[in-house]
Amino acid sequence: MGHGNLERREPLDSAATRSEGAPAAHPRPQAVVRPVSDNAMQPIGVVVEIAGSGSQIALDMQRLNECMGDDDPSVALAGQVGSQIKIRAGNAWLLASVRNQRQDRRANGGVIADVDFLGEGMEDKPTGRIHGFRRGVTRYPVPGAKIYPATTADLRHIYASDGRASIQIGTVYPTNDIRAGLYVDAMLGKHFALLGSTGTGKSTSAALILHRICDAAPEGHIVMIDPHGEYAAAFRETGLILDVSNLQLPYWLMNFEEHCETLLTTSGNERQVDMDILAKCLLRARAKNRLAETMGKITVDSPIPYLLSDLANEIQNEMGKLDKATSSAPYMRIKSKLDELKGDPRYQFMFSGMLVSDTMAEFIAKIFRMPGGGKPISIIDVSGVPSDITSTVVAVLSRLVFDFAVWGREEKTRPILLVCEEAHRYVPNEANADGSSVGMILSRIAKEGRKYGISLGLITQRPSDLAEGVLSQCGTIIAMRLNNDRDQAFVKAAMPEGARGFLDSIPALRNRECIICGEGVAIPIRVSFDSLEEAKRPASEDPSFVELWNESGGEEDAVQRVVRRWRSQGR
Repeated sequence: MGHGNLERREPLDSAATRSEGAPAAHPRPQAVVRPVSDNAMQPIGVVVEIAGSGSQIALDMQRLNECMGDDDPSVALAGQVGSQIKIRAGNAWLLASVRNQRQDRRANGGVIADVDFLGEGMEDKPTGRIHGFRRGVTRYPVPGAKIYPATTADLRHIYASDGRASIQIGTVYPTNDIRAGLYVDAMLGKHFALLGSTGTGKSTSAALILHRICDAAPEGHIVMIDPHGEYAAAFRETGLILDVSNLQLPYWLMNFEEHCETLLTTSGNERQVDMDILAKCLLRARAKNRLAETMGKITVDSPIPYLLSDLANEIQNEMGKLDKATSSAPYMRIKSKLDELKGDPRYQFMFSGMLVSDTMAEFIAKIFRMPGGGKPISIIDVSGVPSDITSTVVAVLSRLVFDFAVWGREEKTRPILLVCEEAHRYVPNEANADGSSVGMILSRIAKEGRKYGISLGLITQRPSDLAEGVLSQCGTIIAMRLNNDRDQAFVKAAMPEGARGFLDSIPALRNRECIICGEGVAIPIRVSFDSLEEAKRPASEDPSFVELWNESGGEEDAVQRVVRRWRSQGR
């Protein structure tokens, strides 16, 4: 190789040890314990250059070819991009991930590679075994230090659970028997994001993770915003499904800003005039409730029930006080919009006259699953909500989560997980920002939610369209295949330094494979997700054009039924 003779070393036998390493990698009972191969005992290269977060190494091409035929899949991939290697530093072993490879023009047949350090474990001198694997590096190797393949036994030790509560979600790549998992408290405590292009199995993977959390915590409190109605099929048995037919979200739960989004149609100076009128009339309408009398001072944001007719009457009364020189247009605008909402059947789930009674406690108990009765997740399907108020509905639900946690600080903490599918629609980046209340409340939850026991789970296919500050608040990032260069660059910028080598493989991931890094795992890992039973999968399968276009019959009746539903708006 041109870098000196590579000597034999004793193998690292670590299968029988415990660690403080990555989560939930309990080997299955049938896990095969392989004898350490000759390839694992011999070095495959040397360290050439050292830097703080990574290093440059020289690999022997002949040794890499010898390793490729090894029975141990981890040894077979030794030195390849995305694989793990180990380096001796004093009495410790360093684990590193290979980021890239290129031909070494100075040495005939040699390969130069950059590696990222993942962590280290101490070596037990008498046995050569590793113990106490930890993320980070305290002692670096010196140039010339030998490099060895990381075996499946090494990885089993490194990915072994440290005893914290965890959920198993798949298998660690490239092995087929080391279980991969997530530390639930660490993942939820600092938020998480699931990213992946359309068609990579993102929805099924999200359902898998949520099913595992529900199994581990049957009395949990999970609220999922489902914009496409995909997840109802996955959680029909284990969750509460809410849509426009049974959500019954009272309009008076909206704060003033959300009322403005719903009722005001103007902008600029006109909007300020409309806001002043609405604030005065809304406060008076709320004050008419007997509940307001017992509360003393109330504000325009107080969630006090009021009658829509009272609000309309207050607007009418204010308009009646105008002198002839003052325009009545702002009053008419608000009143006509209010009449439109009251009369349109599509808005009945929220603006029905039946929703005037004080049901706030019952509504919160229902959507937050308190108590959950063994069904800890509520799926809120907003696909049937008119598009002009969808973001306001999501804002109300998200703000209820936040406000409930803030005002519940005196009580026993009841953590809530808020999962937001298609998150880039609700928390867009600066270029797409429209100043909506949903973007502000979700950004606030991302920044402050941890203090109050709120966890945020963001699922999106366009991470580059997400507000940058929100993604940077996610302590655990689960990245599936991303086809867009901008998305790949955005995710790399949000990832910790040591995961860069893993991230280079994001475009090459197969369906239902992912890279996980951050708080939920001890070191970055590549995972192949478990299969999910048919009954637990979301309704997100792509249709087969060829198959469906070869079927015929019943089209006329189907068109008639669709037109009927279309005209009646789903009633």
